Amino acid sequence: MVILGSGESGTGAAILCRKQGMDVFVSDRGKIPDRYKNELKQYDIAYEEEKHSEEKILNADEVVKSPGIPDKNDPVQKIRAKGIPVISEIELAYRYKGGSKIIAITGSNGKSTTTALTGHICKTGGMDCAVVGNIGYSFARQVALNPKPLYIIEVSSFQLDDIATFNPDIAVLLNITEDHLDRYEYRFENYIRSKFNIIKNQTRNDYFIYCADDPVISKHLETYPLLSNPLPFTMHYELPKGAYIRENDMAIQLDDEAFVMSVLDFAIKGKHNQYNTMAAGLATMTIGIRKEKIREAVENFESLEHRMEKVLTVRGVEFINDSKATNVNSTWYALESMTKPVILILGGIDKGNDYSFIVDLVKEKVKAIVCMGLDNRKIHEAFGKEVEVMVNTTSAKEAVHSAFHLANKGDVVLLSPACSSFDLFKNYEDRGRQFKEAVREL
Repeated sequence: MVILGSGESGTGAAILCRKQGMDVFVSDRGKIPDRYKNELKQYDIAYEEEKHSEEKILNADEVVKSPGIPDKNDPVQKIRAKGIPVISEIELAYRYKGGSKIIAITGSNGKSTTTALTGHICKTGGMDCAVVGNIGYSFARQVALNPKPLYIIEVSSFQLDDIATFNPDIAVLLNITEDHLDRYEYRFENYIRSKFNIIKNQTRNDYFIYCADDPVISKHLETYPLLSNPLPFTMHYELPKGAYIRENDMAIQLDDEAFVMSVLDFAIKGKHNQYNTMAAGLATMTIGIRKEKIREAVENFESLEHRMEKVLTVRGVEFINDSKATNVNSTWYALESMTKPVILILGGIDKGNDYSFIVDLVKEKVKAIVCMGLDNRKIHEAFGKEVEVMVNTTSAKEAVHSAFHLANKGDVVLLSPACSSFDLFKNYEDRGRQFKEAVREL
């Protein structure tokens, strides 16, 4: 087995293969971080870094491709041309999960929060489970080193691209908006197809939980055959089966069970989190978590780092870290939940963003924009006529100082970049931490 890429996903896959007695070779075009290199040595796994040895790679029976590697990558094209099967790490882990159950959660936005909340409800309800995937350990690592009877997996479109048999008992699709189009030949249809892969192997014994208010999902439900049991959630009407919100009450309706809870008691606020909570509530009720445990968990859940995370209030100015907002839709949700005037920090690597989607909210709520990126032209073009003050910065510290200077008592400084972070930072976590550090130094 050859594994391309040695991050959390690739290293987890390598350990699982080794545990299954396979001959494994890990190849990474970049430098392998020390912690992963040490693990590869510990498990006696052959590896190479800063190169791809074609002869070894093209001799593989099968290749596990890390989700960060695009299909247009030269070795990947050669592997496919030779007819060698390419699978994702979640496909590999699925083969060795045994009789364990899977709740898999995907969507353009909200999947980390929904996955964490689902895990929190399951643990509150006494389930022996692991929260894995894009959040925490890779699925393969967990299966290899600490298997559980239930896995709650955050899955990305990149992971779903290369599945063959992967089939969650409960599949959750939160929403689909334009994201990662640079990886999908700038064709939205390709990205949509990838998201719908989450149900492609489902049977009538499985459940599909989805947002009925999402126009893209509703339209494409007619295109992609659904064999599993549909459980929609909505804010617009009552449902005989599924979840809905009416007059500040969330109702979850299954075959012979009903659960009602006030949204005012939710620990996480904002309309987007009401959708996330409906999805998590449905998923956990489906596997038999008791209603009082769902209520308790929803009331005491703490939101994730870098996702609408309140940092500090400095001289009456509130700072919020939403660094995980790497697309326009995420920023829309962040702005939609704001009740005070906003100084918005935007920018980074644009993945084909359409900023027109948030123009109305920016006009309504934003008094100044601080750009934090190497190329801010598109942001200036989108909002130059809507916002009086726009400033360019090239570091978290500079952005925080500029925003603080522009803010008055009672304002919010919101870091919700709508872009990837790789121009100035290692990743969105690095961006969020540098932002928080700069705020604390004010």
